[in-house]
Parts: sequence; C-alpha cells; structure tokens
Amino acid sequence: MAKETIKVVPDIDFDTDTIDAKENHLILHNDDVHTFDYVIDTLIEVCSMDLYQAEQCTFLVHYKGKCDIKRGTYTELKPYKDELINRELNATID
Repeated sequence: MAKETIKVVPDIDFDTDTIDAKENHLILHNDDVHTFDYVIDTLIEVCSMDLYQAEQCTFLVHYKGKCDIKRGTYTELKPYKDELINRELNATID
C-alpha cells in the first residue's frame, strides 16, 4: 500500500508579510504518546524533511523535550503547525 504524501504550501499574503518579518521558530514538543516511526513519518510528510533529519529531530524531541524544526515568519510557519496539530502532535510557534 503506497503512502499518500501531503505537502503543505504556506499561503503567504505579501502585503502583511513585511509586517510579519520577525523570524519565528516552529517547535515540536514531546508528548510521550506517539511512536518514533509516527513522528518521523509525519515530519517527512508535513515538513518535507529527509529521513535522517526527521530521525534526528525525533530523538531531540524525545531526549530534550522539544526541537526547533523550522524557522520563518509566523505566516510561513502557521500551516505547518496546524497540520502537525491535526496529526495530534504538539507544536508551537515561538
């Protein structure tokens, strides 16, 4: 059975993007619920990470409690955060 790959494309409003110029961080937090494989697969599908990068982020989240997985403006990061939350992972934008 082939996996369906979903790519999130941020919807950027260029009029407000100049206001939203501050760099933010998309943070994935540990939840002690999901398996390593689930988190790795989700990071690959949602954030377009390669396997090695997704594994490293997953281990950091597990051992450190959180990991900075993406940087950008709030407008750029919000679709990624929303999709991670839709998949029941804990993510914030700081």
